[in-house]
Amino acid sequence: MASKAPAKGKDAPTSGGIRGFMDTYQQWISLGMRLLLAAMWLFYSLGKLGSPESNAQSVRDFKILPESLVTPFGYAQPYFEMALGILLILGLGTRLVAIFSALLLLVYIGGIISLGARGIAISCGCGGSGGLVPKGHTRYTLDVLRDLLYMVPAAWLIWKPTSKLSLERALLGDPI
Repeated sequence: MASKAPAKGKDAPTSGGIRGFMDTYQQWISLGMRLLLAAMWLFYSLGKLGSPESNAQSVRDFKILPESLVTPFGYAQPYFEMALGILLILGLGTRLVAIFSALLLLVYIGGIISLGARGIAISCGCGGSGGLVPKGHTRYTLDVLRDLLYMVPAAWLIWKPTSKLSLERALLGDPI
């Protein structure tokens, strides 16, 4: 005789509280995190795509990369950011995209901290073009805090990449 008790597994009811809420709505939360991170990458990239030379100049202003890498990085960066955003919207390679997102955000955070430590006064160019600003008019702390905030959805998606409306899940099953 079949039991009417729910089977243990993905569809089994969970405990209450925050853990129960997260277990019940994890895939919807992951979808929200995917879309939030995708919106950030698309916002970051769209402002740079229209003026690649300006973006290359922004990269040059950081004075981190050798001159031979400034132009290739400045031209490729917005396309890479756009690819991350599109992949997140589609839900393809979510965990890998989240890892690349976290790493790229860490690079950005390190670059911004480096600017402050070296006394270079520029606008970071995040979400558009940067450039020199008068000393005392930088907002490095806010830029770092903003990028740290964007690390939250990246970290969530590394931990819980399975989400609703994911093309990857529809094609391949649960992410690895």
